[in-house]
Amino acid sequence: MSTPTEVAPEPVRKRSLYRGDPGMWSWVMQRITGVTIFFFLFVHVLDTAVIRVNENTYTEIINTYKTPIIGLMEIGLVFCVLYHALNGIRIILVDFWSKGPKYQRQMLWVVLGVFAVTFIAMAARLLQIMIQHAF
Repeated sequence: MSTPTEVAPEPVRKRSLYRGDPGMWSWVMQRITGVTIFFFLFVHVLDTAVIRVNENTYTEIINTYKTPIIGLMEIGLVFCVLYHALNGIRIILVDFWSKGPKYQRQMLWVVLGVFAVTFIAMAARLLQIMIQHAF
């Protein structure tokens, strides 16, 4: 007498809540922009501290900041600061507003819209200034 052996059902693979979701990318960008801003502030404090050591070296450092590559990096910094600030406001609303979690996805799209319009305007102005200084 043999009894049929039962085979365990295949485990159901659950998708992660954030896999590919816009909320995940918002979280990732918040971390990346925060770290980028931190490193900018670190470099800024160091290059400003050089003035106490040697004024000529400080002047040389400031002159390197007038290159187009650094101008593009400034546009990247504007990107980071603007996104980090706007998304930070959204995160505060999600955390402290009673309806925040309910509307977090809509707030994300509003933040991205405001960010896109504002960043494009700022980047255009910074590029215009860079071109004027180059010629």
